Formats: sequence, C-alpha cells, structure tokens
Amino acid sequence: MKAEAVESGEASTIIAAPKRGINRGISIADLILRGVAAIGTFASALTMGTTSETLTIFTQPIMIRAKYNDLPSLTFFVIANSIVCGYLVLSIPLSISHFIRREARITRIILVIFDTAMVELLTAGASAATVVVYLAHKRNANWLAICQQFNNFCERISGSLIGSFASIIMIMLIIITSAVALSRH
Repeated sequence: MKAEAVESGEASTIIAAPKRGINRGISIADLILRGVAAIGTFASALTMGTTSETLTIFTQPIMIRAKYNDLPSLTFFVIANSIVCGYLVLSIPLSISHFIRREARITRIILVIFDTAMVELLTAGASAATVVVYLAHKRNANWLAICQQFNNFCERISGSLIGSFASIIMIMLIIITSAVALSRH
C-alpha cells in the first residue's frame, strides 16, 4: 500500500511539471503574438494614413489627389487599426504578468473578452477597406478603375490590407492560446 502512495505521488509531480512548462510556453506565445499583432496594426495604420498620390492632367491645369481620407471606409480602417494597436500595446504588461503569474485567471478572461472585441473591430475595418480597394482595382459601372491612374496609391493601400489581415490572424491565435491557458487551470 505504501509503495502505491509513493508511486501516485511521483506521478502527480511528473504530470504537474510539464503543465507548468506548457503554461509558460503559452504565456510566451501570447506575448510574442501580441507584439507581432501590434506591429502589424501600427504598420497598416501608418501605411494607409500616409498614402497620398497626386496626378496632373496635362490637357488642363488640374491636379487630382488621392488620399485615404477621401473615402470614409479607409478612414475607418485607419481608426480601427489605431485603436487595436493601442489596445495591444496596453495589454502587453498584462501578458507579461501572465508570464510571471501563470494562475492569473480573471485577467485572462478579461483579455479574451477584449481580444474578441478587438478582432471584430479590426475585421470590420479591414472588410470595409477591402471593398473600396476591390472597387479601385476593378472597373465598375459607376467607377473608373482608380488604380489605372493612381498606381502607387493602390499598391500602398493593398499592402496595408495585407498587414491588417495578418494581424487579424495573430489576434485569433491570441484568443486560442488564451482559451487553452484558461482550460488548463
């Protein structure tokens, strides 16, 4: 009987050790993903916010300028990316605290709720901008293909969308890692 108690005690310490290592790995992954997503949203907002191109029509002395704030969808995209970037930067200290205190359950739940709201906001902004970029690339019945005239403008806003969609994937991975960490408690 005594030998069985020792064996079960040894088994519980063996099982507990990998659990701590896995939770630590999850906390590190959460921190890295938050940093990468913050950089992605910052780069997307900065790229879209600074994009501008001026086109001169030679037959008449007219200059046409394309800027992101000419279209409300692109403005919403910049605002959404900026808000999510700010949130991710402010949530990094909590992520660091999860690395130190792995049993912090309430703050993980709060972060999952806010992460879900931020991924929804970022998806809405990216989707709204995607429609405008699609219409700018393709000729529609009411629109001329804007990207035929403003090549640099269209390349920059398309690149900005790629960064934003990559950040959406990163935040979804953050939510998954947080859910796994919560289920292991």
